[in-house]
Amino acid sequence: MVTLSINGKQVQVPEETTVLRAAQRLGIEIPTLCDHPDLHPLGGCRLCLVEVKGGKQFNASCALPVSEGMEVTTESPALAEARRDVLKLMLHGYHDAGYANGQSAPTELVHWATHYGLDVAEHQAKEAHYPINADPNPVVWVDMNKCIQCGRCIRACAEVQGRFVWQMTGRGFDSHPIAGVNNLMLDARCESCGACVAYCPTGALDNKPSMGAGLPEKKVTTTCGYCGVGCQFDLNVKDNQVIRVTSNPQAPVNGMHLCVKGRYGYDYIHHPERLTKPRVRRYLLEAGDTPKPSAPQQNPTPLWDWVETDWDTALGITSRKLQSIRDSYGAESIGILTSAKCTNEENYLMNKLARQVIGTNSIDHCARL
Repeated sequence: MVTLSINGKQVQVPEETTVLRAAQRLGIEIPTLCDHPDLHPLGGCRLCLVEVKGGKQFNASCALPVSEGMEVTTESPALAEARRDVLKLMLHGYHDAGYANGQSAPTELVHWATHYGLDVAEHQAKEAHYPINADPNPVVWVDMNKCIQCGRCIRACAEVQGRFVWQMTGRGFDSHPIAGVNNLMLDARCESCGACVAYCPTGALDNKPSMGAGLPEKKVTTTCGYCGVGCQFDLNVKDNQVIRVTSNPQAPVNGMHLCVKGRYGYDYIHHPERLTKPRVRRYLLEAGDTPKPSAPQQNPTPLWDWVETDWDTALGITSRKLQSIRDSYGAESIGILTSAKCTNEENYLMNKLARQVIGTNSIDHCARL
């Protein structure tokens, strides 16, 4: 363990811990844009500058390892001025065209610019240098005019998603991320997972389905319903409509990571044909569980219509039908298929239902098929 002092407070951290992480353990916030806890440090934005006693210059705390007896200062007039100069340089190549992005809070860049007393509109570039909405990807909005070359999208794609779609091209103020070898995103093996969007601190990459949707009124943390992994995220809700899904870094299973279905496949929630209650055939409710003699394919009758009912009624009908089939034809006449979209616990209960309640070993899983 290494003992050091930050703003007069002592802290013990493991060797090779960075000063930035050590400060975070003490609850001390150091501004940064290129750094993220999920990603390898880059030390590129220089916003996280700190002063080390005995040092001749400021150091980027995200890439500075701790050392025994180190004394660090994170706030001073000189540091504030240095950070203000860094932000001015970033804004010199940044341009916001003024479209509504629908984000619930200012981007990290705007937050820190405001924190250090800078007017973004005053200091930003006067005109756009790149096309807005530059890629036809159906879910990722690309506006490189807002890019500050922090590299978080590149590292997120490589380190979190493992796709290596983004890379940096150009020099100086002309440097910016490109997909592949300047391909369209989908041609560069992009999975449209939105990891680059989640980690972008400026809005250069955003969620295309949410553009112009307005600001959310509330956020609701929920669990994804697409598979059994159990990923969690935040639903951004406005007028009882989901307008955006955002990563929840506190999610125990997935953290910031989501697949394309989890992040962008939420439109089914409000689809007019979505089933929200169980349905059964009408004859099961009105004809004593016995259908009319004519087959439904040959002579459809209202008794074969689907009707909504409550869960107790639907489960009661299912239970009686399974019991009747087992008593009449034997337990092995019943087969059960479970789903990879269910949780392990749900599949375990289906196994108990098949083997211990019904008495059949005819149970299989869609993942094996």
